[in-house]
Amino acid sequence: MDQTSALVEQIVEAWTQLHSQQPLVQCITNSVAANYTANVLLAAGASPAMIDNRFEAESFTQIAAALSINLGTPTQEQMQAMQISAQTAQHTHTPWVLDPVGYGPILKWRSDMVDDLLQYHPTVIRGNASEISTLAGKQTQSKGVDSTLDSAEVYSHAKVLLEHAECIAISGESDFILTQEIDAVIQVNGGSYLQPKVTATGCALGALIAAYCAVTTPTIATIAAHTHFAIAGKLAFEQAPMLGQFNVAFMDYIYSLNPELIQQYADIKILTL
Repeated sequence: MDQTSALVEQIVEAWTQLHSQQPLVQCITNSVAANYTANVLLAAGASPAMIDNRFEAESFTQIAAALSINLGTPTQEQMQAMQISAQTAQHTHTPWVLDPVGYGPILKWRSDMVDDLLQYHPTVIRGNASEISTLAGKQTQSKGVDSTLDSAEVYSHAKVLLEHAECIAISGESDFILTQEIDAVIQVNGGSYLQPKVTATGCALGALIAAYCAVTTPTIATIAAHTHFAIAGKLAFEQAPMLGQFNVAFMDYIYSLNPELIQQYADIKILTL
């Protein structure tokens, strides 16, 4: 069995474990994404909890199977909860995902918080090409929270972020995943150009990575979540190429993904660094 086939088998096993264990995932996410993210996690087989206040953060993170932190629309109280939960996750060895939405010099308050959160060593950092590039130290011009770079332009210098996290995921037309475990770049193909036109798909992807991290290794979790989204996006577009219909079909395929569809449609390439 070649390395790509072995990865697909591990993705199938991760999907099976996600449905079997139904992990409790704490999400500190943005106001635009909260409902959509919760529905994606439910459709995928996980159990979401949107606990994002400082008074409950520590005690809830202690019982959660995974944590997802998203800087999309931070409030002062959310910021405090993020620090508490990230620190707690580090102490309890709970996997957690950092999504540095809008990271860059323009949105300094949130960007300073991202820099601070890195001390708690997120399991996975995921973002679009502009966010990851800027976080890696290469200054780029980012159009708000949308990416102005192609993900393939970024992965070569994003490797420095592996000092802070076990996996780095760069979302784009193709997704690129760097990991401490594999000395290569994993490229995940699929999806649809309509996905970025549906609010919160990227934010929900971060939470799904966290869910998979609760049941498998960070590397397989990150690849599995991106593959889950890529297959759902591809099949949804084939069935419903109009945006509103696509949105519904996408959620349906997040729910109805199964081992047979993974085996048939997973499109993964292993690239040398």
